[in-house]
Amino acid sequence: PSHLGTCVSPRPAPSVTSGHTVMAALAVHREPAGGFSFQNCRRNAFIEAQLTKQGLKVIEARKTGTTIAGVIFKDGVILGADTRATEGMVVADKNCSKIHYIASNIYCCGAGTAADTEMTTQLISSNLELHSLSTGRLARVATANRMLKQMLFRYQGYIGAALVLGGVDCTGPHLYSIYPHGSTDTLPYVTMGSGSLAAMAVFEDRYKPDMEEEDAKQLVKDAIAAGIFNDLGSGSNIDLCVITKNKLDYLRPHDIANKKGVRQGNYKYRRGATGILTEAVAPLELEVVEEAVHTMDTS
Repeated sequence: PSHLGTCVSPRPAPSVTSGHTVMAALAVHREPAGGFSFQNCRRNAFIEAQLTKQGLKVIEARKTGTTIAGVIFKDGVILGADTRATEGMVVADKNCSKIHYIASNIYCCGAGTAADTEMTTQLISSNLELHSLSTGRLARVATANRMLKQMLFRYQGYIGAALVLGGVDCTGPHLYSIYPHGSTDTLPYVTMGSGSLAAMAVFEDRYKPDMEEEDAKQLVKDAIAAGIFNDLGSGSNIDLCVITKNKLDYLRPHDIANKKGVRQGNYKYRRGATGILTEAVAPLELEVVEEAVHTMDTS
């Protein structure tokens, strides 16, 4: 009998042939169950276990940290970013620049792999300059957006660059968020990076259309600060870039969110506080073959 979507075929009596019993197969047809399917989770766990047995390690995605944001106000666009660069759980740079030059009227914030964001924005900046020289016109923000998204889509997400692109052209202020796989959004306010949720909470609470410049700068500053104080991957200072039709203000740093405190105690110990049990001095006989002085590049 058929009930609840399950069909069971009747079971015939076993047939006996030459001393062997042949059983008829039971065919059960079930409707697919609703809800989530965790088959891929079990598959991935099985693959990881097999690789572990062979002494191999599963490749993991690189975890990066940043808070970048942008907002459109009455006269233009304001971009903001923190200045912390991390290598795993280590702070590699406390004051790196995450707002990159694209054109005189277009700038771009980068989150993700630092080298990818740096080289991607430099390449598109170069191509956009050639485009401006060819057309004899100031580049449009939509053109930069198209170049960036086409390049990132071509590499299918292997270039770890999540970008916030902003600028002002002949059609007015524009703001885009560009994801590593090449998809883009155009919105009045955007956030990207590991601290983007904290920054977006500030935007959604306090954003208003046609804001004045000072109010918009304070809003972006507070949004980046929310990412700095609520995300371990973001920190240090707050950089802002204000782009209007007639001027550009690159404020670096605009605010020092995490000021270094003064140590309350003295952690220096007097000589002899730690006892030396044994001491051995091994003289090294070295011969200087060549000596040269190189200046360090600090640009």
